Amino acid sequence: MVSETEVVKSVAGLMVVAARTAPKAMGFDSIIATVVYGNDIARLANEMEEYAKEKGVGYFSDNAKQIRKCDAIVLIGVKGWMVVGANCGGCGYHTCREFTKAVRSHPPTEYSEYPGPNCVIKVTDLGVALGSAVKCASQNNVDNRVMYTVGVVAQRLHLMDACTMVYGIPLNSSGKNIFYPTKI
Repeated sequence: MVSETEVVKSVAGLMVVAARTAPKAMGFDSIIATVVYGNDIARLANEMEEYAKEKGVGYFSDNAKQIRKCDAIVLIGVKGWMVVGANCGGCGYHTCREFTKAVRSHPPTEYSEYPGPNCVIKVTDLGVALGSAVKCASQNNVDNRVMYTVGVVAQRLHLMDACTMVYGIPLNSSGKNIFYPTKI
């Protein structure tokens, strides 16, 4: 017999494929996706609680409690420093060349959750990849929620070093959706 946990892990794999094959605005792939389980989930939760204390942001701790109950977490990130040559100005610079200079001259600080600047087209690609992945989870009846908090600590733990932005999608299969607690 196949356990619910094994099914959730299989769906997580499908979600990685959905993120990988999601449409890209200009056809250049810069998406990275992976799945974490077990001890890595505990590491993420511990780091989220630590971050909540350091920065005074309680919602990191709230999300940590939720992910401790998960069977898997899909991490999806983008290499936001990649340029596509559109010169659209969405990043705040007139040209992709100016953007590239800014990326090289502004290394991330200990205070930034996401290093920037980021190409707005690449950030949009990340959003499309996230949407494709959660659609896959939903179609397979696996409870999920996109969490910025998970992505921040995944980067702090160097789980997605090639990425400038990461989000996490924790997955759970139980009789009640853990991501939306009901108060009676």
